[in-house]
Amino acid sequence: MKVYPYRRLTGELFFEVTGVRQELEGRYQHDLDTRSFSTQERVAALHQAERHDWESVRLGLSASLPIKELAEGPWTDVSVIAVLTEKATNSRTTARLSPVEGEEGSWTGHLRFWRSAYRSRAELSVVAVATTEGVRGRVIAESEGSWIVDLTASAPTRRREMVVNEVDFTNGPEWLRPFKDAPWIVETSGDLPTVHLNAGFEGISELINSAGSPLERAVRDMLAAQIAADVWTAVFHSLVSDLEVDEHGAPQWPSGWRDGVLRGMLADILPDHHESDALREIHLRRSESAAWNELQPRINYAAVRRAKVARNLGTAIRTLDVSQRES
Repeated sequence: MKVYPYRRLTGELFFEVTGVRQELEGRYQHDLDTRSFSTQERVAALHQAERHDWESVRLGLSASLPIKELAEGPWTDVSVIAVLTEKATNSRTTARLSPVEGEEGSWTGHLRFWRSAYRSRAELSVVAVATTEGVRGRVIAESEGSWIVDLTASAPTRRREMVVNEVDFTNGPEWLRPFKDAPWIVETSGDLPTVHLNAGFEGISELINSAGSPLERAVRDMLAAQIAADVWTAVFHSLVSDLEVDEHGAPQWPSGWRDGVLRGMLADILPDHHESDALREIHLRRSESAAWNELQPRINYAAVRRAKVARNLGTAIRTLDVSQRES
């Protein structure tokens, strides 16, 4: 948990997307149907086949702050800012929302961003800034939940692949305490794989959340890729061990996101096999320890490849080399 040297709002900063408009400069402004964004999923899906040539999008937004606390607090010059960011492109767009006349604690407005600046999935959040203790522009509140703005999806779903849980293994749940020296643990027993990140492991939370120097970002991405490789490996082993079979003993494909994970991994582990043959082969080898052990290098390779470890490691090495030369 971050500690701030000044007073902040304790109440929630809530916001939501109220409308989505695609635009092509000088030609059209097209309001998307409300089915293109979901308040429950907190996702806006922008891929519309009939408007494939759009250049920019205006997101209608509304936000609210705790009225009583805001009125009694020491803050002045309060502003509410919407922020859209995407890690893949390092893009960032901001917009200042306006107070709603006659409705204390409410702000509204829109954020416009250009398609050329973003690639696939961006994150939308809102912050409140104010003057406090004579210092301008201090962040006094941040939205607890963000929205996903998906440029490639036609349906507003999050399509989560894993859950990340930051917890101190020493003081956390009893079952995690024996792993107090581990930086992270992957759990596959739930509906989605969960990465338990050990907040008690010195520096790991700060590194994972780092947005500092190019070298720090490169190391962060390399670490994230290694965690992802562990997730791919653990999930694959879990899926293969839990395969259901029909009345003839033939293995069946799992449903949902597990189906995509298994098909993707098998394409790298047994590249010369058709999907159905690969599933039967992996199920057969799982019951034969010798044949299964022979596959472990291929499983490791598939996990590392899908987690893009090589790319992130190469970036880290090049960034380190540049840093050393500059110093």
